Amino acid sequence: MYLSSAPLISSLTDIISLYSFPEEEEEPPYSVYTKKEKWFLVLLIASSGLFSPLTANVYFPAIPTIADAFNKSTELINLTVTMYMVFQGISPMFFGALADAVGRRLIYATCLAILSVSCVGLALTPTNAYWLLMVLRCVQAAGSTSTIALGAGVIGDIAEPYERGGFMGAYQTGPLIGPAIGPIIGGALAGSLGWRSIFWFLVIAAAVACIFVLLFLPETLRSIVGNGSIKPSPLLRPIIPIVAGYKNIPANENETKQLEKTKVARKRFRNPLTLLLYPDIPLLLLFNGTVSAVYYAVTATISSLFVEIYPFLSETEVGLCFLCIGGGMTVGSLVSGRLLDREWRSVSKAYRENTLSKKGGEAAVAEIDIKKARDDPDFPIEYARLRAIPYIMIFFVGAVIGYGWCIQAAVHISAPLILQFVVGLTSILVLNAAQTVTVDLAPTQSSSVSACNNLFRGGLGAILVSVIDLILNALKPGWTYVLLGLICAALTPLVWVVIRIGPGCRQKRREKEQRENQKA
Repeated sequence: MYLSSAPLISSLTDIISLYSFPEEEEEPPYSVYTKKEKWFLVLLIASSGLFSPLTANVYFPAIPTIADAFNKSTELINLTVTMYMVFQGISPMFFGALADAVGRRLIYATCLAILSVSCVGLALTPTNAYWLLMVLRCVQAAGSTSTIALGAGVIGDIAEPYERGGFMGAYQTGPLIGPAIGPIIGGALAGSLGWRSIFWFLVIAAAVACIFVLLFLPETLRSIVGNGSIKPSPLLRPIIPIVAGYKNIPANENETKQLEKTKVARKRFRNPLTLLLYPDIPLLLLFNGTVSAVYYAVTATISSLFVEIYPFLSETEVGLCFLCIGGGMTVGSLVSGRLLDREWRSVSKAYRENTLSKKGGEAAVAEIDIKKARDDPDFPIEYARLRAIPYIMIFFVGAVIGYGWCIQAAVHISAPLILQFVVGLTSILVLNAAQTVTVDLAPTQSSSVSACNNLFRGGLGAILVSVIDLILNALKPGWTYVLLGLICAALTPLVWVVIRIGPGCRQKRREKEQRENQKA
């Protein structure tokens, strides 16, 4: 009996395996780029992202010189900084949303071209045309600051959540080298070749960056190229395709179907402000923007305060004083990448073990693999990214308050410089965590949500920078930075609020996006 039934059992097994085979087909990778290729892209966009803070910080040491040249007060020249920060917040809302609709590559090159042309105008601005200086600074901000949101969008396209923290941390080293080297370059150029040489330097640097983007940066927007294996139109391909996922991997049937599904959505310009309809994102951005604004308040007043408190410093030496806060941010950016990835792995491990114990079976491991967290609505993304922030804020607030009293007491210059380093280090740990989690929360609109982040950071920073001199005159540096530190401390509990309400908001956004895709 056993021998006679064996062929039948074997046939049934073959039939079952034949019909179940499509369900076991391995999913295509999230991105076809290798680790080395991803790092190449991250370094490329990091070098382009350098220009947002560089164009802001290279200007600071030259403010007294420019005020004398235009025969204007320091307050009026500081107004050009304020307007720069206003457009720093507004312009990425347009360019970021446009990049989410039509692609990253061309928008990247366009922004760098705008920056280069505006710097030509700034270098040639006559000293009796203060209004033109103001206008061109706004155009300069529109071109330079949008690269930050575009870079975050590229990382969202190519990196999975479990590796995104490391890439985001490394990416931020580019934008953070700006605060470190910008004032040094600005002070050296203004002190030797004159303030106009600052803008000629930016013309050349932005033009070179634009050329590199056109030569090497491939299109990464997933609604256009999928996981990188779909060949885009000629304008969206790099001139020198050192890194191009489509070269060796032809588009398969699944990717073609995916492209058809997203074709309508890609043509639709999605308003980035709709991301603020759910409370988790605006609450997080409010907290993040406040921390960023306090950082800007420290940075924007270094020139004026140090010249007053330490009158023996030359323009070049004042520029070197910015190296501490910029260096702190650079070191913090590298540390934050490792910290974010470690926190993700730690929370993921605890989550897997907890889910496994509830389900009671080894099969649960496959369902909650670390690489599948992006598809798991129950995974605590907010907790994994933000749980360390309240502890970091203790050191940030302490450093801000201590810095103010050191300046007011005119202590040895080493003390405020050390505290600047701590301010830079701790602030970037907070800012990187917030930047990364916003990309996690809106992966299909990564440039748009980064633009919203810039809106809060730029807007709050502009408001604070515009009134910081008035506050310093009224309260003196000690109590000014006590006030700013306490405001940051008071807003820190918003982090726990976001951790608590975040999963529900994520679910609502996911359901809304599914409805929109069905209508499309």
